[in-house]
Amino acid sequence: HSPIAPPVVELGRQAGWDEIALSVRDARRSADALRQRFTDQPSSLSSFTVPEPSSEPGDCVLALKDVRVAYGRREVLHGLSLQLHAGEVVAVMGRNGAGKSTMLSTMVGLRTPFKGTVRVLGVDPATLKPQDLVARVGLVPQQAGDLLYAESVDLECRQTDRDAGLGPGTTAAMLTTLAPWIKASSHPSDLSEGSRLALALAVVLAPDPAVLLLDEPTRGLDYQAKQHLIEILANAAQRGRTIVLATHDVELAAELSTRTVIVADGEVVADGPTRRIITSSPMFAPQIAKAMSPLPLLTVADVAIAMSALSDLP
Repeated sequence: HSPIAPPVVELGRQAGWDEIALSVRDARRSADALRQRFTDQPSSLSSFTVPEPSSEPGDCVLALKDVRVAYGRREVLHGLSLQLHAGEVVAVMGRNGAGKSTMLSTMVGLRTPFKGTVRVLGVDPATLKPQDLVARVGLVPQQAGDLLYAESVDLECRQTDRDAGLGPGTTAAMLTTLAPWIKASSHPSDLSEGSRLALALAVVLAPDPAVLLLDEPTRGLDYQAKQHLIEILANAAQRGRTIVLATHDVELAAELSTRTVIVADGEVVADGPTRRIITSSPMFAPQIAKAMSPLPLLTVADVAIAMSALSDLP
């Protein structure tokens, strides 16, 4: 069987169910006894009731203050304010058209607000030269191919090194870490969705920006490619980088983010620890949260920790 499967299938394997659940409804029925055991032994859930995040966020690296952005006469962001800190992984969620992509392009200086201020490490990104900008903040857009212009992977990597003032081979080395299977001679447009994303990520990560913005990064990725992306981003966050994911992927938010911001009609309508925000909203709850509700468990890893706590109880 495939080593990486949808969360409800992984939950069944973890819990040792005879029949694999193929839907959240099946999983919820199968999990009745397990939920009851956790409820009877509340100390098994003690890891998940601590206020999050347990580590204090670092310095403020990116601040939007009363930002208003319009396309022509249509205002898309209405006085949006947000502060991001070093080492945070922030999921930005909301319906299509809520303003998530506009917010990300404003953070990187591609859109200029007609009112309000944007500061990345204290500087307005719109005023920076490209070489200074890429060391502070990088954006992987929804269409990763929009970042890629060269005729081959090798040329793309060399161009990035030159543009960002990096030592020769820096971007290629980053790509080898992310996706060793990509051939240097390939044309970027011939790559699979996952490989193209890996190349775009290498281009953005090579200058090691303090803030990394990703717009719908898991679109078109299979479970294995997604797991790989999660490891790369978790590693960057551990090194103190700030990561912002505009996403509809609640599983990604549950597994990776420490904080979730919900945007509606160009305004922040909710902002707080991921566990609290996404369990309080049925629209944004991941599969495991729905299967295990009302318990505060979001991922298969959470269930594994709680099960191990159960087995340690006298």
